[in-house]
Amino acid sequence: MFKSIGFVLRIAIAWGLVVLVVASLYSSIPLLGRFELPIVLVSMATMALVVGGAFSHLRRVRLIAGHIDGDALGNRQKRLVEIPLEAGEAFDLLDAAIRELPGAEQIQSARDSLQVKAKVARPRTYGEHPLRRWNPLLWFGLPRNQLQATVTPAGDSGRVTLICEPENPAWSDWFLVDDGTNYENAEAIVRAITRRIGERRRGEQASAAQTATEKELTEAKLNLLHAQVEPHFLYNTLASAQLLTRSDPVRAEAMLGHLIQYLRRSLPNAEGEMSTLGAELERALAYLEILKVRMGDRLDVQTDVAEALRNTPMPAMMLQTLVENAIKHGLEPRTGGGTVWIRARRDDNTVAVTVADNGEGFNSKTSGTGIGLKNVRERLRLRYAGEANLAVVANFPAGVAATLTVPANGRNAHG
Repeated sequence: MFKSIGFVLRIAIAWGLVVLVVASLYSSIPLLGRFELPIVLVSMATMALVVGGAFSHLRRVRLIAGHIDGDALGNRQKRLVEIPLEAGEAFDLLDAAIRELPGAEQIQSARDSLQVKAKVARPRTYGEHPLRRWNPLLWFGLPRNQLQATVTPAGDSGRVTLICEPENPAWSDWFLVDDGTNYENAEAIVRAITRRIGERRRGEQASAAQTATEKELTEAKLNLLHAQVEPHFLYNTLASAQLLTRSDPVRAEAMLGHLIQYLRRSLPNAEGEMSTLGAELERALAYLEILKVRMGDRLDVQTDVAEALRNTPMPAMMLQTLVENAIKHGLEPRTGGGTVWIRARRDDNTVAVTVADNGEGFNSKTSGTGIGLKNVRERLRLRYAGEANLAVVANFPAGVAATLTVPANGRNAHG
């Protein structure tokens, strides 16, 4: 209540002084000074219009803001808005919000300095007023507002400073009102920013949900692979063991032992798809031992994995995929066979596991479809969010070397 009365008194006193000065000047003119009635009527009408306009401003501000205080009543509005985005992205969001403001024109956008300036046509809230040309509150006011917005970088966020004001000098605020239009503009831009941030967050959540769905599908496929052993590998191994039972029972028993070890490591577990380097190495060596029985001297296996690295967390079946690729596309097509190397090295906070062979190398006959390596890369992306990778290069002097790099402590591995 006191804010409202104070505001009306301030406008009335300012205009009263102006009316008093004009009346004094009028009275000082000899010919006009004798006729006091006209200046008295004009003064009374002016004050009545001024007070009426001030109350109209009060009423509209209360409708827009829902309350009356010094900040809401002011012709010049300032807002500070924190946008949880990098400064460049925050600027793009702010610029788009201003461009959609009704009546915005002459928009000047400077991305380098992170500033936006614009003029905003002042709406005729109550249409064309019949006393518009006689209303003192409109005698020397411009029918436009203006705004300036600046984004200040603040780490990973942007701080917006928004100023909405009339297109008049500050001294005019003693005599003019903006009918709450600058308050309305400031709140509209803040609402637009909030809405756009909300839409962006919903989009990110939808993307995260989609990624989670893709991850679940990938893991479901992996679990299915865990439960299924490649049929032709199983049949060939059992057939070889059957033949060996007649000619070399000791080797047949060894082959069946390795097959049991391989099958045990290939079954799905209740802990999800994460395993350890040691467990994956046991599976791969069981697979290679079976192949050594079948391939004989054509296959040599060399490992160099320190005991301290065997507890390194890593996704299941990835090492197996690299070993199978080395056999299928590198050594099996080669008449003389060759060697498979499995090595592991720690470098700071990562562990690099390399599977290399001296087989056929990259060529159109043995390169396969690449689906296995593609799946490995996709699983790494979903599991580690960019903190792990797979590199496949030519081995010297022959063959291929595939290196799987994962965090040493399993960080960023999303289970």
